[in-house]
Amino acid sequence: MQRVAVWGTGNMGSAAIRSAVAFPGLQLSGVITSSPEKDGRDAATFANLDSPTGVTATTDIDAALGAADAVAYMASGDIRPDEAVADIERCLRAGKHVVTPSLYSLYDPRSASPEWVERLTDAAVEGGSTLLVSGVDPGWGNDALAVLAAGLCTRIRTIRCQEIFDYSTYDQPHAVKVLCGFGGPMDQVPMMLLPSIPTMVWGGNLRLIGRGLGMEIDEIAEDVERRPLEQTVDTVMGRFEQGTQGAFWLKVIGKSRGRERIVIDHITRIHPSCAPDWPQPDEGAGDHRVIIDGDPQLTIVSRADVPGGTRADGGNTTAANRLLGALGWLAGQKPGIYDGLDVPMQSALPPEVEAQRWAE
Repeated sequence: MQRVAVWGTGNMGSAAIRSAVAFPGLQLSGVITSSPEKDGRDAATFANLDSPTGVTATTDIDAALGAADAVAYMASGDIRPDEAVADIERCLRAGKHVVTPSLYSLYDPRSASPEWVERLTDAAVEGGSTLLVSGVDPGWGNDALAVLAAGLCTRIRTIRCQEIFDYSTYDQPHAVKVLCGFGGPMDQVPMMLLPSIPTMVWGGNLRLIGRGLGMEIDEIAEDVERRPLEQTVDTVMGRFEQGTQGAFWLKVIGKSRGRERIVIDHITRIHPSCAPDWPQPDEGAGDHRVIIDGDPQLTIVSRADVPGGTRADGGNTTAANRLLGALGWLAGQKPGIYDGLDVPMQSALPPEVEAQRWAE
């Protein structure tokens, strides 16, 4: 049984707490928070669990690490990447295996900052620990699933990893309004869509898929289209005014020898009424797809729902489960950094542990 400390109590932190409580072979041992007002609160309050866990949040990082074998680092790295690297380095040097979605460039360690790779590799070697970084949109849909799906085809022309989502029920104002720019002026490009930022976030996924299928991505292009709201709409985050940004279609395009080969695109709306001519989810608020133009023409659509949550919550849960589910495999590896192609989607567990996955 691996003891897991969850660092962070936000969207992904809450999903990781739920997963650590229920995942076969894992035990929630601690929750790390930077907020004094959360110190001492039971982990159940952050994850909307019906019963107390007996594990309380703490600002004492050393105490939480001392009681853990591994850390699910779920604190944001969007606007504090250097701090996130320092936190993860600290965990690795303390001998804790770490899984995290917080460092975009480390989705593909081979194309990441050499300084970061060296620091974190040194920390892992010193601590006898391992690190896996995978995304939240969800990461497995932008790497391992695409490569697995391609194995069902004899020929491949292009692969598209697609997210289609309505954010009207996604109660995360900073991510939705600041990073994505919904409700903002059309003459102001939001942070997520600024030139080079999409490549920084998803370029590693493109290279990872290419490498997994024997092809080098030698060029990455970005294409962004934005649409204004044609009418004022109300959401869980409040009112979004007519004429402000209501939808965007972002494409991050991986090319090889001048030809488009792998595309990661996001078709994202603040309300279903915006950009109705763009692709829509098959049902509900959204879905994720892997679309292969090849022989055969192949489309895999995935949707995830959790009781009482939104489909975004469901997607976050699968991303957290991908990370936490890797801990058993990581614990048996040499110290170092691993990626989404290294780590199997389903880690081998003893049959008696695996059987715990079946619900009553």
